[in-house]
Amino acid sequence: MAETITLRTIESDMKESYLDYAMSVIIGRAIPDIRDGLKPVHRRILYTMHELGNVYGKPFKKSARVVGDCLGKYHPHGDVAIYDSLIRMAQPFSLRYMLVDGQGNIGSVDGDNPAAMRYTEVRMAKMSAELLSDIAKETVSFTDNFDGTLKEPTVLPARVPNLLINGSSGIAVGMATNIPPHNLTEIVDATVAVIDGAGEDELLRIVSGPDFPTGGIIVGRAGIVSAYKTGRGIIKVRSRVEKDLKRNVLVISEIPYQVTKTAVIESIVEAVKNKKIEGISGVHDRSDKDGMEIVIDIKKGHDMDVVLNQLYAHTQAQGTFGIINLAIVRKEPKCLGLAQTISEFVEFRKEIVRKRCEFELKEAKARAHVLEGLMIALKNIDAIVNFLRRSKDIEQARAGLMKDYSLSEIQANAVLDMKISRLVSLEREKIENEHAELMKTIAHLIDVLSDINKILAIIKNELKEVRDKYGDERRTEIIEDDGDVDIEDLIPNDDVVVVISGRGYVKRVGLDEYRSQHRGGKGVIGTETKEEDIVQDVIVTRNHNYLLLFTDKGRAFWLKVWRTPESSRYSTGKTLVSLLDLKDEKVTSWISVEKFDSGEYLCMVTRNGIIKRTALENFSNVRKVGIIAITLKEGDRLVEVIKTDGKQELVIATKKGQAIRFKEEEARELGRTGQGVIGIRFKEGEDTVVGIAKCFKPGILTITENGFGKRTHIDEYRVQGRGGSGVINIKTEGRNGDVVGIRGVDDEDEVIVMSSKGQAIRIHIKGISVIGRNTQGVTIIRLSEGEKVASFAVVPQAEQAQETDSQAPSQDKP
Repeated sequence: MAETITLRTIESDMKESYLDYAMSVIIGRAIPDIRDGLKPVHRRILYTMHELGNVYGKPFKKSARVVGDCLGKYHPHGDVAIYDSLIRMAQPFSLRYMLVDGQGNIGSVDGDNPAAMRYTEVRMAKMSAELLSDIAKETVSFTDNFDGTLKEPTVLPARVPNLLINGSSGIAVGMATNIPPHNLTEIVDATVAVIDGAGEDELLRIVSGPDFPTGGIIVGRAGIVSAYKTGRGIIKVRSRVEKDLKRNVLVISEIPYQVTKTAVIESIVEAVKNKKIEGISGVHDRSDKDGMEIVIDIKKGHDMDVVLNQLYAHTQAQGTFGIINLAIVRKEPKCLGLAQTISEFVEFRKEIVRKRCEFELKEAKARAHVLEGLMIALKNIDAIVNFLRRSKDIEQARAGLMKDYSLSEIQANAVLDMKISRLVSLEREKIENEHAELMKTIAHLIDVLSDINKILAIIKNELKEVRDKYGDERRTEIIEDDGDVDIEDLIPNDDVVVVISGRGYVKRVGLDEYRSQHRGGKGVIGTETKEEDIVQDVIVTRNHNYLLLFTDKGRAFWLKVWRTPESSRYSTGKTLVSLLDLKDEKVTSWISVEKFDSGEYLCMVTRNGIIKRTALENFSNVRKVGIIAITLKEGDRLVEVIKTDGKQELVIATKKGQAIRFKEEEARELGRTGQGVIGIRFKEGEDTVVGIAKCFKPGILTITENGFGKRTHIDEYRVQGRGGSGVINIKTEGRNGDVVGIRGVDDEDEVIVMSSKGQAIRIHIKGISVIGRNTQGVTIIRLSEGEKVASFAVVPQAEQAQETDSQAPSQDKP
């Protein structure tokens, strides 16, 4: 038979061969898998140790034994390559969370090589159990080894995002990866947040930045933000240097990651010789088993800070780390940001948990099937024993059991294998109890497999278990750089809605998520609230503004809007306690401030009718622990604060429908800690103040707790002197209920109304009738039984996205 000859050019043959080689290096050697964060050599080493029973808590084995097994079974690329990879996983200065527990000389941060493999001993570290967990439950696929005689896993089940916590580095063909290690606690919290629907900005607040095993200091955040958003970035890492003024020395206790201590010392000596650094008289390595200590003697008369800056500029005491988050994603190399990397891991864990549940369900059903056969046999034990005595052989006995008692072959075999001890009544009870428990397990597994939310809950619980077991404090500090780009510059100054609940949960949502509707509608879900929680307040602002927050006890805090957690309408947000230093108090009022300009004022009103006016600039330097905004009398509470220009007319409204209008100047300006003066009078215990509004717009909007409201022209509220009892604002008896608050509005504004159960409606003000003071108003939002209006916020014309149900969002900016 004649051979077929294919003609091809040498160029095309070399191109194809080279591409095959390149993909082999990329996929099979140099780039880690995004799922378990391991390269093939590391995965094979850990699987080899798993098969050997060389696990944590068991005796160490010689490294040569592990290397030999791995080489002969799975990784025929040389013992040196395997040993180097094995030892690196045991070095505390190489991995943030070691995967191998080493014994003997495994190298040092000085750059010393480890001893030969015949001298060192290893076993799996405790953390490795989390990577191999459930591997025997058909959770991952296996493939043939290099000679087709054995099977090896294509990926490990990994309960923790190993790629991020330990990082990875490697050079392939035409590409490279350099992923820094991170703090396990931060990464687990970020993964849980992604499962809960957190956005990219929220992850940037949870994950501070890389956390190197050697500690050190990261200077600036621009590179971190760039890497987390795009997958690539350059960060500046410097040694931790303390100034000892008594001894006139600098002491280096931590060095940059992947830099040896010897290299740092040699670079200092070289810089001194080349006169790049002046003022150093000697360098001494005083490191020991308790830690690193490089002592640098400073010459008399030389400024220590100048020498320190020269160290950072001219030696390896400071360097850069180029982040390249490149990993294998579904057999393709991809460069991913932080959110994408975590999302891929979550998808992987969903698959693992699902496969594990399917395996456990199959096993449980199989066992339940056997137990059901045994239970049938035990009920008919006398007849079965007599039948078995008469049977000639096993085949006749098996066939008779299957025919007479409708048993399957598996059940019949189980009956034939049953020990006589099973006839004891206690053993019978054990079988019945085991069967009952199995049926519960089967029902639970079926329930989990039918509900993705339950699978996600399992993933979250397992992540939290790992965090509680292995989580620790950060080692690497992050400081600001004078020339660094502020993180705020990377956040668009979009319009947002900030929502706070009665139990102190806060979040921000894009304004576009609340579309405009007609009044009287049911609204949309505005926020998820926890059990027995209600929405307290809602404000429309911009990302770059400040939130100036006031508590019921008269203290003030401020917080950048973009630092509040970004969430969807459906989430609960984050507690204010975790963002502010609150002490047995709750936030009752907050305002949005773009700048703390002079000439602007804050007008505060308390529950008992006291008003206070003070300059806004008094609050430009609010400390983390808060400052006094108003001194309250015993039993009084701060209700609301508004910003004014000092020349406004104000309206104070009460819960029972009274209101008073007066000029702002009547409340004289007071210092930050002043008490204020009487704004409105009423009988104590019969009424309380609910809010204050400026009269700079033609209408006053009043909304009551039962979902009714009205607009009244400002002229219907005559100007009085402060301290009076005011006039009727709205009828509160009957259907309306008590007043929730008041706002100044005009025809072009919109209002977002939030209910106590988290429903929200956004409507045009012009859809609300203008009627007199002594009236009941119209329906603003339909409420279900037991539901009340919690709060509302006006969206001024300049901030509207101008959406309606029948009209696409306008692209025009105000």
